[in-house]
Amino acid sequence: QVQLVESGGGLVQAGGSLRLSCVASVSALNIAVTAWHRQAPGKQRELVASITDGGTTNYLDSVKDRFTISRDYAKNTVYLQIDNLSPEDTGVYYCSADGSRRYRGRTYWGQGTQVTVSP
Repeated sequence: QVQLVESGGGLVQAGGSLRLSCVASVSALNIAVTAWHRQAPGKQRELVASITDGGTTNYLDSVKDRFTISRDYAKNTVYLQIDNLSPEDTGVYYCSADGSRRYRGRTYWGQGTQVTVSP
C-alpha cells in the first residue's frame, strides 16, 4: 500500500499564495506519476497538475500560469505552489499517485486538504 498525506491548505485572501505538500509513504522510485486534483463545491474533481518520475509536468490550461508542481525525491514529497489565488480556486485538493514496480497498476489517493480563498 502507498499512503499519501496532503497538507498546506487553509484560508487565504485572494491574491495570496499557498504551497501544498503530498508526502508518500514509499520511495519516489515506486511512483510513476503524482498528480494534484481539485474538487470545488458542487463540482466534479478535476486534475490540475501532474509530474512524472522523470520530472515531466503537465497542467490544466486554466491554471498553468499560477500553479507549479515540483518534487523532492529525498523527501518523497510533491508540492503544488499556487500563486495569485482567487475564490475560484476554493475546494479540496487531492494528491494521487500511480504506482510503479511492486505497486504497478494501482492509483492511490490521499484524504485531501481544504483550500478556501476569500474575496
